[in-house]
Amino acid sequence: QVQLVESGGGLVQPGGSLRLSCAASGSIFSVGGAGWYRQVPGKQRAAVATITSAGSTYVADSVKGRFTISRDNAENTVYLQMGSLKPEDTAVYYCNARLKLTSTGNFDNYWGRGTQVTVSS
Repeated sequence: QVQLVESGGGLVQPGGSLRLSCAASGSIFSVGGAGWYRQVPGKQRAAVATITSAGSTYVADSVKGRFTISRDNAENTVYLQMGSLKPEDTAVYYCNARLKLTSTGNFDNYWGRGTQVTVSS
């Protein structure tokens, strides 16, 4: 079964750091473009950071200078390093990626189930 699995969320104090991981598993050739999104109750899911297959990145203004997205193509994993965390960063963080399937040879879009990040003292 092809899927994305996020890990690394949790409770952290303001000013702290966390690293989220998103691992693709199943019958895939590779991971294409990917990104991290976050959602709080009552609001739409919003992009936090994205990375292309070539490694070009986009980071939302709200987290610029604090969050970094990266990828390990050999491990089919995408990371989000979060630093100087603020209470307003509290959200469910979702991973999104285009995965090249061995069954079709095509890229399909996948979402993970999300991981909760809570920033609170």
